Amino acid sequence: MESITDTLAQNKNPLLANDCQVLLSENNLERDSLTLSILKEPEKHLLVKYNQTQTDYPQQTCIHQLFESQVEKTPDAVALIFNNQDLTYKDLNSRANQLAQYLQTLGVGTETLVGICIERSLEMVVALLAILKAGGAYVPLDPGYPQERLAFMLSDTQVSVLLTQKELVTKLPTHTAFVICPDADWNKIAQNKTENLSTSITADNLAYVMYTSGSTGTPKGVSVIHRGVVRLVKETNYVHLTDEEIILQLAPISFDASTFEIWGCLLNGGQLVICPPHTPSLEELGQILQKYQVTTLWLTAGLFHLIVDDKINALKSLHQLLAGGDVLSVPHVQKFLQTVENCQLINGYGPTENTTFTCCHTITAPLQPGVSIPIGRPIANTKVYILDNNLQPVSIGEVGELCIGGDGLARGYLNRPDLTAEKFIFHSFDSNLATRLYKTGDLARYLPDGTIEFLGRIDNQVKIRGFRIELGEIEREIAQHPDVREVVVLARQDEIGEKQLTGYIVPHYNSRYTHNKLRSFLQQRLPHYMVPSAFVMLESLPLTANGKVDRHKLPAPSRERPQLEQAYIAPQTDLERLLAGILSELLKIDRVGIDDNFFDLGGTSISILQVAVRVKQELGIELPVVKLFQYSTIGSLANYLYSNQNSQPSHDKLQNRAQRQQAARSRRRNHQQGV
Repeated sequence: MESITDTLAQNKNPLLANDCQVLLSENNLERDSLTLSILKEPEKHLLVKYNQTQTDYPQQTCIHQLFESQVEKTPDAVALIFNNQDLTYKDLNSRANQLAQYLQTLGVGTETLVGICIERSLEMVVALLAILKAGGAYVPLDPGYPQERLAFMLSDTQVSVLLTQKELVTKLPTHTAFVICPDADWNKIAQNKTENLSTSITADNLAYVMYTSGSTGTPKGVSVIHRGVVRLVKETNYVHLTDEEIILQLAPISFDASTFEIWGCLLNGGQLVICPPHTPSLEELGQILQKYQVTTLWLTAGLFHLIVDDKINALKSLHQLLAGGDVLSVPHVQKFLQTVENCQLINGYGPTENTTFTCCHTITAPLQPGVSIPIGRPIANTKVYILDNNLQPVSIGEVGELCIGGDGLARGYLNRPDLTAEKFIFHSFDSNLATRLYKTGDLARYLPDGTIEFLGRIDNQVKIRGFRIELGEIEREIAQHPDVREVVVLARQDEIGEKQLTGYIVPHYNSRYTHNKLRSFLQQRLPHYMVPSAFVMLESLPLTANGKVDRHKLPAPSRERPQLEQAYIAPQTDLERLLAGILSELLKIDRVGIDDNFFDLGGTSISILQVAVRVKQELGIELPVVKLFQYSTIGSLANYLYSNQNSQPSHDKLQNRAQRQQAARSRRRNHQQGV
């Protein structure tokens, strides 16, 4: 075999040869077939150079064991803050131990799947920790999901125990699990011992099963092990995690950003501030950040853009802001960098199958015009490969599929060995033949400086407000509606660059199809973020010469009011006209009736925050987001504002606003007519 020393001496690329020499010295190798091969095939250089991410972290330790070690270090430090309540590390540990003891009496042991349907609260974190301490793995169930979806998840996991809240019990679908409500049953739970439990589980055992959208039309459960979570938050390099951090817990526990928030905080001795369970307005969010002096925050790209536009000063207390889940807007990033000082802005990328984060990029100013924000490089104890169709590495600048290795990989998909084998493949880039790679389906390329640029999807998958969505799953659900003959769903970008789902519908002949009927149908079957915000009815779908749907020829949604069951009733008062104007502008609909439901018009969780912002801007009224869910029509919202004496807008404000809206509509109409 040719010696590496000889090959190094002969190589004409001194930088490449130097990198290999460093690898040899670091690994104390005399012969290494991979190092030798990269000198002959420079593409393989990237396999080694950018994947030297190993750190000395507690890879054989479980999540709850690391938490218990932290309790020993700082028993009296505050671990959780929720509203006006808090728990120290010692108290949180004691409560979790009591619940874990109780769970074990019900048969929870090694890798027992336990459902948890609890809104953000102290009890939620106690329950998560208790499940792990008992040896089990938690299955997050979002109480906002439709019953049909929850029923599938409960059936797929066959959970025998379900932790929930008293007020949520009746909202759950029929199931056979034993129900525990920590808020109502605590007197019984508190009879158990507060000492740490002894279990035989290891870092290779399951920590949780989290569901994502599935291309086959059904959600798929991602099985994540303890080591994946520990590698995410211990001895890592993409973020600063110590006992000085104050982290906001904002993400639903069914969204894997919560993994970073909860365990990134509690396994490092920080304070976890739990956001109230309702969707906070930007004003409320800003108040929470400032009141508790939050230092570290994770936001989806959409929410980041909205806050930068309307509430950027609320971010000034932060030391670290992680944003991602979708492509970040360069103008918004630029504004943040120019406005918020002493805060690291980190673009985070990663699928659930690799435990939250895979690559991160700390963004620095200034940004060049026309560039995109890179996703950076692999985080500690993570490996990334960009491969061609033959699973061979591509050169810098060439496009390939991003594939992931390292300690963050999930075990696979629950009850889906076929899909696991398809997506989690064995590879030849490691001497350990058991090493696997996860094929993400994401297109990417290396930039000259070695950072990675995300370029989109190979398949029909998109990300909306941080959630990964298979468009095929939505199309399959729509196709179940008896009035629908053909359907295509697209993710279109609006004027500010946010993705919005649009459904293109070809109804059956002589059917009584309406968009409102379809929307109501989907709301019973899909999470809110998977229901299209707009529908377009077509006589037929445009086709290419090969007979495939020509997605480029599908028209943009019109500004016409969608078909609704109720007739259009025009706003009658100045306040109703003002509110209708706000919704018309935000939802891009020419007219909004007083009985039209905000969500039937295509409203989303992001646009409802925008409504609250606009009401504050135009009327000076602080409108809690929860009220917009409660009063979701123009008529009911106007009645609420009139009845609330502290929220009555002045007549002059209404008149001035109405005049500005009328002028804006006239300008838009003239522009459309080419005047």
